[in-house]
Amino acid sequence: MEIKDIIALMEAVSNNGLTAFELEQGDMKLSMKREKKQVSAVPMMEQPGSSEEILTKMRPEGNEGAKSREETASDKVVTCPLVGTFYSSPSPDAGDFVKVGDHVKKGQVIGIVEAMKLMNEIECEYDGVVEAVLVRNEETVEYGQPLFRIR
Repeated sequence: MEIKDIIALMEAVSNNGLTAFELEQGDMKLSMKREKKQVSAVPMMEQPGSSEEILTKMRPEGNEGAKSREETASDKVVTCPLVGTFYSSPSPDAGDFVKVGDHVKKGQVIGIVEAMKLMNEIECEYDGVVEAVLVRNEETVEYGQPLFRIR
């Protein structure tokens, strides 16, 4: 394998959001790993008439309901392990793997992400109840994007 082939493989791994790649050809073994980037969010100052303020005013329960929902929101979040297209069911004519309110077990398949024509099963990392499905069927998803909230 020539250096230009290795560089092309590195670019393909990077462009497709893969974090690891291994290739064995005869007596040659090539392994590539990429570290996850640390991204920190900087809170924005609320402006009068912001979208959150407008949504709060539109809710029938007002601010109290919004505060109680935030306090009860679970910190158990299943995130996307790769970049691709999310599917909520095993086939277009089948029912969803899970819906809000369903009981789930650790290791249970709760969705699929297609990446480079490969179907990758997304397994639940927790035992509990599905509190929220945070993506829609056939939506493009990013690495680390929250998919489900479990309580």
